[in-house]
Order: sequence, then C-alpha cells, then structure tokens
Amino acid sequence: MTGQPLLDVRDLAVAIGRQADAPRVVDGVSLTVGRGEIVGLVGESGCGKSMSAFAIAGLFPTPAARVVQGSVLLAGRDLTTLDARARRATLGKDLGMVFQDPSSFLDPLMRVGDQVAESLRVRGQNSGAWTRVVELLALMELPEPRETARRYPHELSGGQRQRVLIAAALALQPSLLIADEPTTALDTTVQASILDLLLKLRRTLQLSVLLITHDLGVIAETCDRVYVMYAGRVVETNTTEQLFRAPRHPYTRGLLRGTLAVETQTADLFSIPGTVPDLRHMPSGCRFHPRCPLAIEVCVTRDPPLTARRDLSGADACWRAQEPAAAHVWEDVTWSR
Repeated sequence: MTGQPLLDVRDLAVAIGRQADAPRVVDGVSLTVGRGEIVGLVGESGCGKSMSAFAIAGLFPTPAARVVQGSVLLAGRDLTTLDARARRATLGKDLGMVFQDPSSFLDPLMRVGDQVAESLRVRGQNSGAWTRVVELLALMELPEPRETARRYPHELSGGQRQRVLIAAALALQPSLLIADEPTTALDTTVQASILDLLLKLRRTLQLSVLLITHDLGVIAETCDRVYVMYAGRVVETNTTEQLFRAPRHPYTRGLLRGTLAVETQTADLFSIPGTVPDLRHMPSGCRFHPRCPLAIEVCVTRDPPLTARRDLSGADACWRAQEPAAAHVWEDVTWSR
C-alpha cells in the first residue's frame, strides 16, 4: 500500500458490557486498507473478526457492545466521534457492508429491486432510482436484471441473493466495502463467482474492500494483504504472497496447515488443538501459548507486541519469531492432539 490509507483503524478495542472490567472481544487492533486495495482479516470463529467489522461500521449486533478505545479513520474522518445521525449518513454513502447470510438481511415480503432502492429513496434520490437499481443488478452480473428486480428473495438462489446484497451496499457508491464472510453459506462454484465479482468491482469502481473470512483459500484468491487475528488481537500481518510463503506466527502456520490444497498428500485433516480462549478468562502472556507447540517460559509470562522485523516484510506478535533460527525450528514442530 502506498499513500494515505482510505481506512486507518488505530488501537481499536470493543468491550461487551458496561462495567469497567468488561471483557474485550477486540483488544488493540490496528489495520489499514488502501484505495483500490482488498485486505483480508482472517482467523477462527470467536477471534473478533466480525466484531472488528461491526465496530468500524458502528453496527453492533448487541447493545452491550461498545468501542472503549481507539479510532476508526475513514478518509481522515474519525467515525468513532460521530453521533448516531452522522453515523447513519456515513453508512451506504461512504461505507457499505455485506453480511454472510443474505436470507437474514433481505425482507422476504419485498421485491429485491425495492430493497436495493431503499437506501437511495431514504436519501431523497427517488428520481431515476429504479434505473439505478437495474444498472446495479446488471453490474452484479445477474441475469435479466430488470426482471430480477421484480422478484422476491425466495425466487433467487443463494448466490443471487448475495449479489443483491452487494448491489444494495454499493447503491450510493461508497469507497469502502466491508464484506463479512460473504461466501460462507455458498457452494464452491458459487463462492468462486462471488470472489471473482469482488475483484471485478475493485477494478471497475476502484473499490476498497475489507474481507472478513475464516478461509485462507479465500484470502489467497482475492487479497493483496492480510491480517491474522487471534483472541481479539492481530498476531501477524503481511502481503498475502509473503504470508503464504513464509508465515512466522505459530497460529498462522497452524491455520495454513489446516488448509487443504491440491498438493496435500495426507488423508488426515488437521486442526489446531484446543479452542479460542474465553474472553472472561484470557491466559497470561501470549494468548496463544496454551495451544502453541513452541511456547516457552516467556510466552507464559509476557505478552508479545506486534513487531515489524527489520529484515522482513510485515509484522508478528511472537517471542519465538524473533529467534534467528525460528523458521528452521518450526519445520520440526509436532502439534500434540
């Protein structure tokens, strides 16, 4: 990424609850998305990926959630300082959001064209709204967009409904699209077509995308850079190419080992032993150490900061990654089951 980022999230923290010691589902996350860039945010379920996205958009799924620290700069404007009215004005116009289950976000009693047009009409753009809807559905590569606009959600396939949600998110031509697990409920071929669509939209509209996913295969297909999250924190970041070529954090290496590829020669499926820790009972030191085959005493007692390496691109939060021979040590790691 070069130049000033479009999205600049700095030291973001989100707590669940109003008490002073409320557990933090997001804890000190910083990330950037450049103009025309697709950036991935990846990790297991419960790592704080979606809550980070909700915090950026100001669309928390529960009133108990709140931003307690940090800033979210979109084109230099801090969204965390906006009141509710200004925040609503920003949504759609500057920032669009797509969720993972289109069936939950499309009204079954409204024609899909009316739902795409809703954000236009709310902002008084009634004239030409239907023409704009048809143009958007055509941009989404939906067949017979004029007829599709008159259909109800149940008359469309899952992939077509997801395209409708993307059209609605882009109706007001935002510069940033946040896509939260947009392909999770879709089969492989439909997933590939949605990812291909996002790449085309990036080129056509100079759109910036923050892509939330648990699937490193999706990251490999679409993203320029990637942030890896674990237990509410970013533990590694790099260009996608470099992250896949030389991951440095044991958690990243575990995720990659669990990703099936054509080259996979074993019949055994791998998953990282253990589970993401409970937010109310975070381990001391590195939050990944109870599951890490490389953990040593310092990992248990001291929390590693996200550190950029002088001789390498990217950054990681791992005490062992600082060791000169770390990469060679990791080749011999045995994960206990």
